[in-house]
Amino acid sequence: MEKFVFDDGVREFQVNGGGVLRFNPGDMNLYGRFLEAAEKIRTVETELVAAGQQALDGAGVLRLMVEADRKLKDILGWVFGEGNDLDAVLGGVNLLAVAGNGERVIVNLMTAVRPVLEAGAKACVRAQVDRAVEDAEAERARRKLTMDN
Repeated sequence: MEKFVFDDGVREFQVNGGGVLRFNPGDMNLYGRFLEAAEKIRTVETELVAAGQQALDGAGVLRLMVEADRKLKDILGWVFGEGNDLDAVLGGVNLLAVAGNGERVIVNLMTAVRPVLEAGAKACVRAQVDRAVEDAEAERARRKLTMDN
């Protein structure tokens, strides 16, 4: 079988010395999904709080937390692509777990990833603008040559 091998901009990021998250920081589709994920994450959190307000025993609360973790990891899998198993990347840690800084793991992950995606999105836009300027300058030069001849 023949293959196409080209640079697709995918980079690898080791997460807390463990799993590897792979994505293209300059992928505007990924950046759009990342921004959209915030609302999806809030929805899962709202559902969890609503369900947790029912009189549940410890096993019921644990079931809700595991279910919410799966939903959140599915959302992040959608954001970063199906090649990223967030359970493996995070070593099985529940995204709703509280980290040493008092934030939930999902907040720390999103906070760590955001500047990389923002820089990638800015670089993508900058490259598009630079290309448009180059094209415009080339067209002006072509017109000038045509008028001079």
